[in-house]
Amino acid sequence: MSFSSHHPFAGAVHRTASPLHFVGCLLLTFACSATTLPAMAQDEGLVLYENVRIFDGLGDALSLASNVLVRGNVIDTISIDPIEADGAEIIDGAGRTLMPGLIDAHWHTTMVGITPEEGLANDLGYSTIIAVKEAEAALMRGFTTVRDMGGAAFSLKRAIDEGLVVGPRIYPSGAIITVTSGHGDFRALHELPRAVGDLTRVEELGMAMVADSPDEVRMRAREQLMLGAVHIKLTAGGGVASPHSPLDVSTFTSEELRAAVEAAENWGTYVAVHAYTTEAMQRAMEAGVKVIEHGHLIDDETAKMMADKGVWLSTQPFDESFEQAISLPEANMQRLREVITGTDRLYGFTKQYGIKTAFGTDILFSSQMAQTQGHMLTLLQRWFSPAEILKMATATNGELLQLTGPRNPYPGTIGVIEKGAFADLLLVDGNPLEDINLVANPDNFVVIMKDGNIHKNTLAASGASIGVGNPYPVSKYICEDGTRLAVRLMGESASVSVNDAAEVILPSMGPDGTTFSNGPLTLTIVQGRLSWGVGRAVPSACSDA
Repeated sequence: MSFSSHHPFAGAVHRTASPLHFVGCLLLTFACSATTLPAMAQDEGLVLYENVRIFDGLGDALSLASNVLVRGNVIDTISIDPIEADGAEIIDGAGRTLMPGLIDAHWHTTMVGITPEEGLANDLGYSTIIAVKEAEAALMRGFTTVRDMGGAAFSLKRAIDEGLVVGPRIYPSGAIITVTSGHGDFRALHELPRAVGDLTRVEELGMAMVADSPDEVRMRAREQLMLGAVHIKLTAGGGVASPHSPLDVSTFTSEELRAAVEAAENWGTYVAVHAYTTEAMQRAMEAGVKVIEHGHLIDDETAKMMADKGVWLSTQPFDESFEQAISLPEANMQRLREVITGTDRLYGFTKQYGIKTAFGTDILFSSQMAQTQGHMLTLLQRWFSPAEILKMATATNGELLQLTGPRNPYPGTIGVIEKGAFADLLLVDGNPLEDINLVANPDNFVVIMKDGNIHKNTLAASGASIGVGNPYPVSKYICEDGTRLAVRLMGESASVSVNDAAEVILPSMGPDGTTFSNGPLTLTIVQGRLSWGVGRAVPSACSDA
């Protein structure tokens, strides 16, 4: 299901591209994003959060005032006592809330910024460049990890992991696997009939792979695993935006579903299926599927079956507001209304039977809608407390990611604040356990850290550095020797004046250790940010004017 002002299709993109094409895409994405990259976390890089109250992803209340030391990319120490850490970058939380980075359990990394028509018409490289921009935007909304449920995310994931571009951790499924006429089959009618083995445009791009027998399903699943999928996604029933598959349709046979499960389990991972109806859900669970995506038309029998089998539900709080947010043909809008009417019943069953429930957004084909990613968490207030909501989007979603077993691309503890866990952290200006609406506005995240790297810090007001996250168009500082500095960020450059005289325009970001000088003024890139010194004034000797 997707929400945009266009006619969306649900599919996943992978590209069986040549090595040269792949390298070209990476070079293009690097060229577009290099100026916003943070420094990579060093093996022993230290960041110390002081005076913070912790929501650890598991409890129902904030901690006492505490201190948290990050070493490299993991949490090293948590203590209410002062922590000695020579050389650490100090972040004074001033009583703010430190919480784990948010996790979106149903995201489409490469399908957010393009319409379906653009996705089919664009060169894959251009679509990937758009996806780079959207990935950084998701991270800056506080989502440090996404579970990608369909899209050409393999190259982008690699570029993010290697530090070439900025974005969240990605758990990719690769192409959605569907059947002829199923949800995800967006071929035009003139492309039928198709000879077995022929690939249409949607398949060449990897938006969806059509499989009509157990052997084809097994082959397509293995292809995705070979390309780098860490779980497999099938569409077991119809969808809201399906052009050829009504909502009530069940697609894959039991034998086909079992073939996918067998292929995934042979690799130590699992199958998730798009399904709304009880028939589609029950058939999938009987075949060994471990995660149901959506499930809004569930009934009591199916809910109990999910709980008894320990099957996960990854779903979305769709409500009446989505009717005004999208434009679809009337027949599709009727399907949407049917799904919305099931939302309350669905969450009621999750609480009644204790179903393992993850939070995801499933936003597609609209940069504008993507900006509501955090807002969708607030829609859960109808059924859950703020603590329950935040636990779902952090520790619970982190537990779901562990189903990838040996295919886990980020082996380690995620979604919690505890010793040894990944340092994916948000410093919130306020208490989201009292006001969950704080997470809907990224401005409330004064620090965003992923994998030990600081991607945003609006508290860097000591005058020691400027760079991404500087909260003011012009920041003014005065140093101990009386020197007055004014710094204005201008995209890829910074204008720095000394004692009210314009002195120099320099890059605002660059490789770590890069030094620029115009004589009296020296600027150096230090851990991804621009520090300066004038005469005897060093960064630590300057403060807000």
